[in-house]
Amino acid sequence: MTKIEWTEATWNPTIGCTKLSDGCKNCYAEIMANRLKHMQNLDYKDGFKFKELENRLEQPLQNNKSTRYFVNSMSDLFHEDISYDFLDKVFDVIAKTPHHQYQILTKRDKKMFEYLKDKKLPDNVWLGVTVEDKESKYRIDTLKKINVKIRFLSCEPLLNDLEDLNLNDIHWVIAGGESGNRARVSKKKWFINIKNQCKKQNVAFFFKQWGTWGDDGIKRNKKINGNFLDGKTYLEYPQIN
Repeated sequence: MTKIEWTEATWNPTIGCTKLSDGCKNCYAEIMANRLKHMQNLDYKDGFKFKELENRLEQPLQNNKSTRYFVNSMSDLFHEDISYDFLDKVFDVIAKTPHHQYQILTKRDKKMFEYLKDKKLPDNVWLGVTVEDKESKYRIDTLKKINVKIRFLSCEPLLNDLEDLNLNDIHWVIAGGESGNRARVSKKKWFINIKNQCKKQNVAFFFKQWGTWGDDGIKRNKKINGNFLDGKTYLEYPQIN
């Protein structure tokens, strides 16, 4: 189980990461990893250091119930330090469990492309890139080069207006504001812009949350701010044929 609204469970065959772009500044996974370290969790004895965890590879094989997995909520599957051999093992498990859906999200589009450029991914893979600001929109073009059934964008935490988006061959967009005491403000018009472009280009739109800052620009508990955008919720998912 997980509290992440757009998935059903998490699978972390790797843990740990390193900051790459502005979206990483207040990384929730790093905060959680350090908390687990202080709780003497052995997997996190080195804090947020990147690790491949062989003992976690078979977790989805032990689950017979069809489940939507977010792969690596505590890491980035295409981290610079991951070996191609371990990536092969991860995708082997995915191929062996067609009853599950796997949502793989990365900021490392170059490593993703180098590993996947000549591969046809199983139909149960949803492959996505983080696009937290207009400076990271180049990742979308890389994603479109991968042969995969479902492509998605995570625009969270949204740090500025993404302006025009070419969503051809993109099937799903998640958007949301940042949480935590140091959260940066996201503006309503930025989310509306994404929502309108998704509607115009027939792309599923999932508005996850306002985060710490509400649509009125007031800082408060994210649960109070909720996930209403212009008076309604947008919790759409891509169609799977």
